[in-house]
Amino acid sequence: MPPARACLLTVVALAAFAISTGRARAQADPREIPVPEIQTSMPPMPGVSDLPVRRDMPDVMLMNDGTRVTTPQQWQKRREEMKRILEYYAVGLAPPPPGNVVGRETKTELMPGAKVKYRLVHLTFGPQESLGLDIGIYTPTQGGPFPAVIMPGRTPPGATPLPSLPKGPGQGRSVDALLTVGPATDGNPSTQPSSRRTRGGLSTMEQTMNELRDAILAHGFAYVTFNNNDCAEDTTLRNPDGSWAFRNTRFYPAYPGYDWGVLGGWAWGVSRIVDYLETDPSIDKTRLIVSGVSRTGKSALIAGAFDDRLAMVAPICSSGGGTPAYRFSGAGRGGKEGLGEMMLKYPNYFSPHLHQFWGHVDQLPFDEHWFIALAAPRPFIALEGTRDGNVNANGVRQSWLAAQPAYALLGAADRLGVNWSDRPHGVVEDDWDALLAFADKHLRGKPTTRRFDQFPASGEKSPEDSNREP
Repeated sequence: MPPARACLLTVVALAAFAISTGRARAQADPREIPVPEIQTSMPPMPGVSDLPVRRDMPDVMLMNDGTRVTTPQQWQKRREEMKRILEYYAVGLAPPPPGNVVGRETKTELMPGAKVKYRLVHLTFGPQESLGLDIGIYTPTQGGPFPAVIMPGRTPPGATPLPSLPKGPGQGRSVDALLTVGPATDGNPSTQPSSRRTRGGLSTMEQTMNELRDAILAHGFAYVTFNNNDCAEDTTLRNPDGSWAFRNTRFYPAYPGYDWGVLGGWAWGVSRIVDYLETDPSIDKTRLIVSGVSRTGKSALIAGAFDDRLAMVAPICSSGGGTPAYRFSGAGRGGKEGLGEMMLKYPNYFSPHLHQFWGHVDQLPFDEHWFIALAAPRPFIALEGTRDGNVNANGVRQSWLAAQPAYALLGAADRLGVNWSDRPHGVVEDDWDALLAFADKHLRGKPTTRRFDQFPASGEKSPEDSNREP
């Protein structure tokens, strides 16, 4: 595209987005500048205009040819059908496992008190071993091998933060990300974004995550962390041709024939960590738990659905594009974050084929309960907040209900759980207490008095009620 043309588009788009803030509209703005299509190996699937309206949640137990799933063998075939549909419409097509993950320990130290050992491990993988990822592994000094919680966060201690792209114009402020192209600033890369600091030099979230880490370690689990932005950069910045700038960096240039979004990149990074942990003698590879908070809770949901080696899935306040059903969330559907809100603010997180369903949610051939059902019969727990401004409790309920048939078929009905903490959007001690109790019950065979089937008493329907509002 000629520079003058790109500049004109940018100027026009900037003027347009200045008046586009606020709640998600009923449908996409016709002034949006499309994202160029990426050719992949997946054959095309029907577009929104060719799909029927389905007000009910798409049945996880009904195969594409109309056959009802009644056996575990049929369920395995159905799982593959569901994965393909989710890859095309929801997540984007990710590359296959590279098969060459190697870890090199670059730092080892005992934490204060000498009860915890920390190791910084640099992973290499991909074409010509050109890709890398730093992970931090915390383990108790006594015992092992340990169950492990994989939790995205900031750059692991001792690793060098990678330069990062600027954020997109208006990112995170309910601005339509597809109304602008071109750089948001002078384009100079930065390192880690600044965050609100407290007296101790750590942000409130960093302090909270450190407390979570310490609780997990005190419970006899390992804690594995990495910066998810080292896999895919969390920016809605676009190139002059309309393509996403995050595809210029990290894992994406090595795999040009794939249309995976940011969340898919983070989930793919988790699987590369699992590749390494399977070889680490300090880790019990049969008891790996994936979790994440908010946007990384969404990617934990994806990782658990597509990687069966993860023994338990525990997203925390994953909100829109996470555990709540699209059909029961968003503008006019119970409020909070829904499909429209995600397509307005973060369309780059998802498959490019999802955007067409903005305003046509009932024509989705899937819903978020499919990700949960794909985890069956492995333990799955949604960790939610009763005062979370982003999470529609009924949307979570409907996903929980609609995923139950898969767990029931496999004799694992009690392995599908939910926990509601008294908190806004974020993570508190009760969240990780519930996570650890759920893991104790299902991965260690330990008893617990906690229940994992309760929903807020908010006047919404109980789990015994119909899964569709009147």
